[in-house]
Amino acid sequence: MKKVGYQGNNGTFSEIAAVKYFKDEEIERIGYTNFKDIIDAVVNGDLDYAILPVENTTTGIIARSYDLFKDNDIYAIGEINIPIKEDLIVVPGTKIEDIKEVYSHPEALSQCQDFLDKHPNIKAIPYQDTAKSVEYIKNCNDKSKAAFGSYLAREYYGLESLLEEIQDSEVNMTRFLVITKDIIENKKANKISMVLVLKHRPGALYNLLGILSKSGINILKLESRPIPNKVFEYMFYIDFEGNVSNREMKEVLKEIELHCLESKILGNYEAFNNNAS
Repeated sequence: MKKVGYQGNNGTFSEIAAVKYFKDEEIERIGYTNFKDIIDAVVNGDLDYAILPVENTTTGIIARSYDLFKDNDIYAIGEINIPIKEDLIVVPGTKIEDIKEVYSHPEALSQCQDFLDKHPNIKAIPYQDTAKSVEYIKNCNDKSKAAFGSYLAREYYGLESLLEEIQDSEVNMTRFLVITKDIIENKKANKISMVLVLKHRPGALYNLLGILSKSGINILKLESRPIPNKVFEYMFYIDFEGNVSNREMKEVLKEIELHCLESKILGNYEAFNNNAS
């Protein structure tokens, strides 16, 4: 049985991503406290695969995931997009006026800001993750405390959704990468993720984008991130269409390397089809 790791306890959106990605396979689901422990488990061979959130439609890139990703020998072999539907989860019988505190992961709190603005008497308290917050509410059994979390967490802990889908955006979605230790070639792969540190030359980024443009390659995402321990120097995370085993793509990748101080392919995988979900 394949071992699949994810961040958090039972009922996190990461667990939902794992279940849906491996829906046709029997897996052992293993929760971890933080991203670093997950990645270490993949590198050490304790996990076959892991699910890592990398981007949200509301809050943008999840930088700590990417930054750990680039520094370890892991490889993305798939992706899945999961709608983030946050419920206000409470002890059964709780009324909205009973609630004084709401707990959740910082990302979840930021994604439910409209609710918090409408209820200034409710204090938002950051917690380890959405599911752990729900577990905390269960253990406290206190009507003054609530949590933002998933339907799965609510079901696990036998609680109640006082309000459903209270996130700010109706299209709130998180993109997860499926990672493993070994590079796996996939003939159906059509999306490449890379991290690049460009040479310090005028027009370096312009020239890089020109390489992709002249080859007719569609860029899907481009993000800049500060380089640790460097003053105002940046690296770029980029996603674009293609398959690394394609002969023309190999030439493009060689040309990209010539413009970089550092370059690394983070993965090559099939882009998730939202319409088929």
